Amino acid sequence: MNTFVRAGLAALAFTIAPVALQAQAGLKVGYIDSRAILQQAPGRAEAEAAFQKEMQAYQTQVQRMGDSLQTLIAAYDKQELTLSPSAKATKQQQIRDRQAAYQERVQGLQDQAQQRQSELMGPIMERINQVITDLRAQEGYSFIFDVGAQGGVVVAADTTLNLTDKVIARLKAVAVRPTGTGTTPAPTTGAPAAQPAGITKPKPPAQ
Repeated sequence: MNTFVRAGLAALAFTIAPVALQAQAGLKVGYIDSRAILQQAPGRAEAEAAFQKEMQAYQTQVQRMGDSLQTLIAAYDKQELTLSPSAKATKQQQIRDRQAAYQERVQGLQDQAQQRQSELMGPIMERINQVITDLRAQEGYSFIFDVGAQGGVVVAADTTLNLTDKVIARLKAVAVRPTGTGTTPAPTTGAPAAQPAGITKPKPPAQ
């Protein structure tokens, strides 16, 4: 599963422990697989494509800064034996300053990426949560839990209780239009937005 889809899973929190169900009789329960829902959710592919396109620009900036830092370090390594103590100290400080600037920029770009991913995934996750909430209320379910959630405890379930396809069908009936892709976003409902994963933070070069 890719990073963009994994980022959305944290926003679907419909898992309940089996002991809670055993403690009460006569409950109507169902379950979903959030992984399948996110894979087929309208707007997700477009949002992911927009995110990946923007990440290319971020990654290019990081690569250029990293290459520049590596060049500076390589030049120092070649000159180190011929440098005076004061010149050596100056070069070392320049490298430390460049490393600090690199790390600060990487962190800033990662924060931007996380924010952008949250903006793109937010409307999609809000709509998914709203569809599940409406389905539970309209069809009288006491609980809808998620077999796709990380750390889930469900090992077997009656497939007739699987509401995944029904949720997907409802989502497709009211397609989500993610922000930043040239369309109008769906109205917010106050549901929790996705927790983004952002870009992978590059490791700074060693001195």
